[in-house]
Amino acid sequence: MERRNFILNSSLASAGVLSFSSGFSNQIKIKKHKFNLKYAPHIGMFKHHAGLDPLDQLRFMLDQGFTAFEDNNMKKRDVELQKKMGAFMSKNNMKMGVFVGHTIYWSYPNLASGNNEKRLEFLSEIKSSIEVAKRVNAKWITVVPGHVDLRLSMGYQTSNVIESLKLASELLEPHGLKMVLEPLNFRDHPGLFLTKSPQAYEICKAVNSPSCKILFDIYHQQIQEGNLLPNIEACWDEIDYFQIGDNPGRNEPSTGEINYKNIFKYIYNKGFKGILGMEHGNSNPNKIGEKSVIDVYKKSDNFLI
Repeated sequence: MERRNFILNSSLASAGVLSFSSGFSNQIKIKKHKFNLKYAPHIGMFKHHAGLDPLDQLRFMLDQGFTAFEDNNMKKRDVELQKKMGAFMSKNNMKMGVFVGHTIYWSYPNLASGNNEKRLEFLSEIKSSIEVAKRVNAKWITVVPGHVDLRLSMGYQTSNVIESLKLASELLEPHGLKMVLEPLNFRDHPGLFLTKSPQAYEICKAVNSPSCKILFDIYHQQIQEGNLLPNIEACWDEIDYFQIGDNPGRNEPSTGEINYKNIFKYIYNKGFKGILGMEHGNSNPNKIGEKSVIDVYKKSDNFLI
C-alpha cells in the first residue's frame, strides 16, 4: 500500500520534538511515546519511514514507543532472518505477537471435516510452528479451522475441530505456546467454520487447555456480531490476544465506526497485559499515512485522563 510523504512542522523541529536517528540515513525520528497497552505494528506498516529491511522496521517501531510486533508471515521468512529478528526483539525487550500457525490459511486444513489426513497435516504444521516460535520468542500462533463441511451437521463439525485442537494443544503445552483461534467475519471470508466469539469460547472450554485460547479480532467481530464490549466481557477468561482494525475499511482506529478509545480503556481496566495486534492498513498513503497511524494510537491510548 502506497503512503504519502508527511510534512515536517517547522515549529516542532525547532523545539526539538523531531530529530535525526543514527539508525536511518536522513531519517526522521518522532518523539518516543510510552503507551499504556502493547500495540503491535506489522511489517510494511512504516516502510516509507524505515525502508524495506525488516530489522530497520523493527527499530523504527521501537523508536516510536511500540513494545510489541506481530507478523502473520513470520513462518514464511528465511530462518536466518527469523533468528535476527528474534535476537533484536529479545535484546530490546520487544514482545513477539502472533504469526499464522499453518501456511494455507483460509480453506485448508479443514478441521471441521474430521478427515484424518488433513488433521495430520495440520498437526505437522503445528510442530513446525513450534520451531519458528522458538527462534522469534513467540508465545502465540494463529489458527483458523477452515471452511464448514456442508455434508455434516454443526455438532459433528464442532466435535471434529475440538479433537484436532486437543491434539495440537498436547504438542504446544510443553513449550508454553498458545494457539489462538480467530473467528472471521462472513463478509470478507464467507463459508468459514469459526465466525463468532461465543463459538470460539465454547470450543476453548471444551479443549480445556492453556494452549488453546481466543484471538478476538475487533474488526471481524464488529462486522459479524457487534455488541463488542459485552462479548469481550463474556469471553474474557478465554481471550489471550486482540487484533485491531476499524470498520468499514479495516484501517487504523478513528477511520470508521468503532469507538476504540473506549475499547482500549476497557481492556486496560480489565488488567490485560498481552498484545493488541495492529492488523489493519493505513488510510492515507506514504509517510503522511504512517504518521497518522502513530498519532491516532497516541490519541486513542490517552484514555486515563
